[in-house]
Amino acid sequence: MNIVDSSGWLEYFANAKNAGHFAKAIENTGDLIVPTIIITEVFKKILIEKDENIALYVIAQMMQGKVSDLTTETAINAAKFGKDLKLPLADSIIYATARFYDAVIYTQDSDFKGLEKVVYIKK
Repeated sequence: MNIVDSSGWLEYFANAKNAGHFAKAIENTGDLIVPTIIITEVFKKILIEKDENIALYVIAQMMQGKVSDLTTETAINAAKFGKDLKLPLADSIIYATARFYDAVIYTQDSDFKGLEKVVYIKK
């Protein structure tokens, strides 16, 4: 199972220099987990930089993976990871979701650098 962090989705949809790094995980929708917090982050960024129609199109593509809502269990674990690993709120939710599914996180976000089951590429 794989999770692509918001930075990876934005890189992929912009066809930026690291887009290929995220393509395999994104395009393998059968193994793709999409936490709702990532949908929120990506939608907001595209809404600000482009428009709502483009943002909705991107979200429709993201929803081809398995969308994972924030459960109470994941929220509690996210708080623990946030405290123990000094992760920001959204990142702690993503990390807790990844641990729940035993998923690998693909990211350009340095907050994840060095954590277990994280594939980090410098932006």
